[in-house]
Amino acid sequence: MSGIATCLWMDGRAEEAVAFYVGAFRQAGREAAPGPVLHQGEVGPGAPGSVLTATATLDGHVVIALNGGPLFQFTPAISLTITCETQAEVDRFWDALSDGGQTGQCGWLTDRFGVSWQVVPRRLPEMLMDADPARAGRVMQTMLGMTKLEIAELEAAYG
Repeated sequence: MSGIATCLWMDGRAEEAVAFYVGAFRQAGREAAPGPVLHQGEVGPGAPGSVLTATATLDGHVVIALNGGPLFQFTPAISLTITCETQAEVDRFWDALSDGGQTGQCGWLTDRFGVSWQVVPRRLPEMLMDADPARAGRVMQTMLGMTKLEIAELEAAYG
């Protein structure tokens, strides 16, 4: 396990978010497990005894949901990226994480908690970095016209 964890500032929905993410990753066929829940003491942003943090491990990455209050909101400037091997895996993550959220361009979506995700085929960066600028450009142009990324269309553009 890495020494780095992602902390997501929630507004009273930490346990709900962790359950959603664990379910989404399991639905997509990846390992996911809820972790410890820390309850608020006498001092802090919430009521004593309420949930302060809920933790999950998603495909080996620790995510901590913090009930910090309404002070901070998410923006797409920060996103979590999921690298997928197959179109079926892209589809499962896309469907699970976008449920109740909003889809965007180029494989980006915002889930129901406001967290931005990128659902990306593993082969995409390789195609975009091809030494032939025409091939890489065709892939980029194709990707820019997509919402959910479609591997077959990207591969066809790559030629």
